[in-house]
Amino acid sequence: MRLGLNIGFVFGGDDHLDHLRLVKEAERLGFSVTWAAEAYGSDAATLLTWIAAQTSTIDVGAAVFQIPARTPAMTAMTAATLDRLSGGRFRLGLGVSGPQVSEGWHGVRFDKPLARTREYVAIVNAAMRRETVKFEGEHFTLPLPDGPGKPLKLSIHPLRDHVPVYLAAVGPKNLELAGEIADGWLGILNDPAYLGEQLKHIATGRRTRQEGLDGFDVVASVPVMTGDDLQAAADPIRGYAALYIGGMGSREKNFYNALAVRMGYAEEAKRIQDLYLGKQHREAMAAVPHGFIDSISLLGGKERMAEKLTAYAEAGATTVSLTPFAPTVDQRIADLRTVAEALDLAGVGD
Repeated sequence: MRLGLNIGFVFGGDDHLDHLRLVKEAERLGFSVTWAAEAYGSDAATLLTWIAAQTSTIDVGAAVFQIPARTPAMTAMTAATLDRLSGGRFRLGLGVSGPQVSEGWHGVRFDKPLARTREYVAIVNAAMRRETVKFEGEHFTLPLPDGPGKPLKLSIHPLRDHVPVYLAAVGPKNLELAGEIADGWLGILNDPAYLGEQLKHIATGRRTRQEGLDGFDVVASVPVMTGDDLQAAADPIRGYAALYIGGMGSREKNFYNALAVRMGYAEEAKRIQDLYLGKQHREAMAAVPHGFIDSISLLGGKERMAEKLTAYAEAGATTVSLTPFAPTVDQRIADLRTVAEALDLAGVGD
């Protein structure tokens, strides 16, 4: 099992410099990858390009490029460019986002996300192989049949014929699709006790291509906070958990709320959502059970984290990607070092 780092977004000020310090420390510690995200602020491609230019061994990954934000051809162009400029260190994470961002920000209907993702990945892969791209699907047609367009081939030569594709997936059908068409899965709210249930769906998708899970990268995204007081260590993560369970989507369509229900927190998930959508954010944070936060996080000291990392490895995770929640960059760097030591202590590192 390898370690990764989630740096998230750029919000302003000097936080991009803090991100760079974290990434350089992760690279020094032997982390395999750093991931950058996007929603409706900073974009992932620019941040990853800047990071790649100032590192040499750690991979840079999109977690995720939003499918409604770019045509598949544009994604292939960006992936090929990033892969070449980084010396073959780019990983392409994709996700459909959610209805509010897709329709409210990008103006793209959030309909049939599974079929759209399948077609999108097929076009990206074909373009990256430098095929002359022709595609006729329900959501994408290249070239358009009633105009001057002609089939084209990617003009840049990528360093690799295939950039690893990861899908951010939450629901069972999405997990199955990830197993079928991707090289890895970007998970979230990952409890090692529930990870096996999720991998069953991914394994179903792998069987459609007559392959097992060997070589498939299972990336568990895990908040981390050191400290002797576990309750206090969990508190900074409450806002993150409440946002996803309560506010990441509408009452009718929140994939993370549905995940919490499947994980056994139905009553709690409803209460968190009711409070969050009622703009009672502090109350929603307080309503997140400590046991839930503890189950999806690395909390405490090195020995306790070593036990949890062993649980992730035994459950099938191949990468644990850390999101540090300490208030200062120096503390976050110290937490990365603690987790690296914990992985060595556990003896489950690659």
